[in-house]
Amino acid sequence: MSALKNDLFIRALLKQEVERTPMWIMRQAGRYLPEYRATRKRAGNFLTLCKTPELACEVTMQPLDRYGLDAAILFSDILTIPDALGLGLQFSEGEGPSFKSPITSMADVNRIADISSPINDLSYVTDAVSLIRKELDGRVPLIGFSGSPWTLATYMVEGKGSKEFHKVKGMLYQEPETLEKLLDVLSKSVTEYLAAQIDAGAQAVMIFDTWGGVLSKECYLKYSLSPMQKIVHQLKNIPSAKNVPIVLFTKGGGNWLNEMAATGCDALGLDWTTEIDHARAQVGNKVALQGNLDPCVLYGSDDVIREEVKKVLSKFGNGSGHVLNLGHGIQQYVNPDKVSVLVEAVKEFSPAYH
Repeated sequence: MSALKNDLFIRALLKQEVERTPMWIMRQAGRYLPEYRATRKRAGNFLTLCKTPELACEVTMQPLDRYGLDAAILFSDILTIPDALGLGLQFSEGEGPSFKSPITSMADVNRIADISSPINDLSYVTDAVSLIRKELDGRVPLIGFSGSPWTLATYMVEGKGSKEFHKVKGMLYQEPETLEKLLDVLSKSVTEYLAAQIDAGAQAVMIFDTWGGVLSKECYLKYSLSPMQKIVHQLKNIPSAKNVPIVLFTKGGGNWLNEMAATGCDALGLDWTTEIDHARAQVGNKVALQGNLDPCVLYGSDDVIREEVKKVLSKFGNGSGHVLNLGHGIQQYVNPDKVSVLVEAVKEFSPAYH
């Protein structure tokens, strides 16, 4: 595989010196881009888009062909593992993902625990990683990812997205041993999944803990962070994966940064509710930080976007260890031209801090 021509992202994650702050955007391949919508239409549905390596490669490359971003992220979905565990993933237009066979009992958990390895059914993901690496030809690094065990468990127990999380939180308080076993199964699966992505060519990996922020601190540490810590520890002990940077991102996790930084990960993603200067003062000597522009800034004028970029750069301050990103995924109604303003502003204003 080709050597990296632009390794700013990797260097920043490892807190090495960089000439400017690197940046990429969560959900950078997505519905805000007309070219993505065209490919999605051609695919016929979202799952076919995810499960066809050539199409996943095509949409991964689209934002890189349009903008001067510093990393590509594999186009996939966080629910690939539950799907491979036999829960029957389906996407309904306007309603999002759901499962035909959600987890309701220890018997259900034992059933999925007996599946030798869900990775056997996820070759379409590793095939896409290999194809994207080849297509990138060293332009920028490729990020692989997974949902966190807790976040995957929320969908698997609720059967779909939720606002109250009453089923999974009910399980947490009524049948904690069932939830603990489910999280254990998922920790192993996520470790294998990320290791397989690394073997296929991913040069950094990110764990998306979308729903860790709905937990109390005690429950977060036990049910969300502890499984992620296991994954980090296990990956760092796999020879092919030990030097690959790991980013942890808990949406709403700003109160637990010290505990997150102690997992052994290389970087923490921050959402826009956490002040990046406070985060750096707390954990910046241990880990790099990624974030944390409010995605809705992209609805602002060009001048507003430029000012908000200046604020994030200024709050982080001088030195390496910062990857500029949105604090969550880019929204589908954003004008693609606004992303150009964002990318150019980072390139214009960030060299002064290095």
